[in-house]
Amino acid sequence: MPDICVKSSAVIPASPSIVYALIADYLRGHPRILPRKYFEDLKVEEGGVGSGTRISFFMRSFGVRRLFRARITEPEPGRRLVETYDPTGMTTTFTVDGQGGGQTSLVTIATRYAKRGPLGWVERWLAPRYLRKVFAAELELLRWQARGTPASQPG
Repeated sequence: MPDICVKSSAVIPASPSIVYALIADYLRGHPRILPRKYFEDLKVEEGGVGSGTRISFFMRSFGVRRLFRARITEPEPGRRLVETYDPTGMTTTFTVDGQGGGQTSLVTIATRYAKRGPLGWVERWLAPRYLRKVFAAELELLRWQARGTPASQPG
């Protein structure tokens, strides 16, 4: 059974350097782009900016609140950042590509993981719809933060 892979993209009206800096800064930037409806209690356990950072947070999905722990790597610093979740190996990748002469950014969030058996079949059907909603909310907050406008977060 192939991996489950879900991704969403949006154009953000800010330079790639500004956008990437928000995503990579788990102390101040990244917490501001996490929709409270889905994420809570982001903690930096080690580092804080980019590669070498270790984080933990809770995510609510399908009525369940689950703890996630991740280590951050930057296979392409300034362009691609990867969160790898222990112990599953699930990944979420943030990719930032410049557009319009560097005045805007195309940001893609992609999550990939393996889920075998009957639960894998169920998740293969449910997860993409759910994660696309999560990613859309996160990309909207990123758009607001990159503009320097405080984002109001839905309850």
